[in-house]
Amino acid sequence: MQEPLLRVSDLKVHFPVTRGIVFKTQVATVKAVDGVSFSLQRGQTLGLVGESGCGKSTTGLAVLRMLEPSAGTISFEGQDITHHDKAQMRPLRRRLQMVYQDPYGSLNPRMQVRDIIGEPLQVHGLAGERSAYAERIAELMRTVGLLPDMAERYPHEFSGGQRQRIGIARALALEPSLIICDEPVSALDVSIQAQVVNVFVELQQRLGLAYLFIAHDLSVVRHVSDRIAVMYLGRIVEVATRDAIYKDPLHPYTQALLAAVPVADPAVEASRARSIVIGEVPSAMNPPPGCRFHTRCPQAFARCKTDDPALLDLGDGRAVACHLHAAGVGAAVIPIVPTAA
Repeated sequence: MQEPLLRVSDLKVHFPVTRGIVFKTQVATVKAVDGVSFSLQRGQTLGLVGESGCGKSTTGLAVLRMLEPSAGTISFEGQDITHHDKAQMRPLRRRLQMVYQDPYGSLNPRMQVRDIIGEPLQVHGLAGERSAYAERIAELMRTVGLLPDMAERYPHEFSGGQRQRIGIARALALEPSLIICDEPVSALDVSIQAQVVNVFVELQQRLGLAYLFIAHDLSVVRHVSDRIAVMYLGRIVEVATRDAIYKDPLHPYTQALLAAVPVADPAVEASRARSIVIGEVPSAMNPPPGCRFHTRCPQAFARCKTDDPALLDLGDGRAVACHLHAAGVGAAVIPIVPTAA
């Protein structure tokens, strides 16, 4: 088994909550990410899914070292980068890039497209001669499906899907080995999402890229991912291959997420059963003891309220954090009720 491109072990990102203006006093801690571990092989995609606020984007930013980890280790290309300063991270930025969620806010409106795409080359001293620089910009634009003669336009002259392609081209400029995709299609029209997702898939096949693909749309994640990690309230509760997750979800929370995905056929959608998960997501400032999902889980029992389940390795690249499986019981299908016709 080759060394993973990215390995994250027991990652924690905590934010202090303070009171006061001059003399600040810490009164609480937001545990945005609280003990996350996963690995990612070269040329593969790990989908990171979960509800809004569960810590997905914070995990991605911590991997990029745009947020300082509170604890844990981050290893990239066999090198521990957890405590790297800005100078040490600078050469690694060439191989570690990001595509942002908002294609409208992530591009400088005062810069032409050629300057936006070429900025990483300028920053890292790779622009070269003017003719070679112009040809590189044109090559990157063609790679993501844009015409090179659009290079002198400004971001406001493009559609949302085209702007995201510009963002992808900028991320590709330095020939990275890993791209963090932070919900890259969630701000786009549904009709455009498939086109942008296909760009990611084609680029991976052509360039051998690895993606950490953060999303809450399970249909998108299913299309692009080799493996999927499900997050809930700062923790990973299940990891498995794409097919295993969708065919046989083990954690009650994963089952609930999949049951919430709508079916395209109106007749099937109207008649199929619904999964019921009651209650609200607890606060990351004061997570419940034991299993963090026990306050909403219909299969919770006494141990779930007191003991925090570890992520249990089940073999074949599958792991689940659930006392039902630790006890060898296995999670049953969450109780369901039929929808109204």
